[in-house]
Amino acid sequence: MNLLMMLAALSGAVAVAAGAFGAHGAEGQARDWLQTGGHYQLVHAIAALVALRLDLRGPGWLFVVGGLIFAGTLYAMALGAPRWLGAITPIGGATLIAGWVWLAYAGLRG
Repeated sequence: MNLLMMLAALSGAVAVAAGAFGAHGAEGQARDWLQTGGHYQLVHAIAALVALRLDLRGPGWLFVVGGLIFAGTLYAMALGAPRWLGAITPIGGATLIAGWVWLAYAGLRG
């Protein structure tokens, strides 16, 4: 079993569901949060699968975990969780950035 692949694929599925719910079942700020979270989570689910294909598990894990934190806090707030969760969202964003930097470093090293 490849846990990273499974989680990246499930992350993609959740992203599509959140984006669809944002487009068709939410209004106002909740809609924006769902669509933003879905967009970022989907992009990074794909990035995790690409990193895995390149045999770069570290960046892949950062993409999955960062996507979960970033999008997860937005989804939670869209569903009524306290807005202070928005203070955690940037931790997910920083984790995603770290994944891209690691990927760039791996490319530099060849």
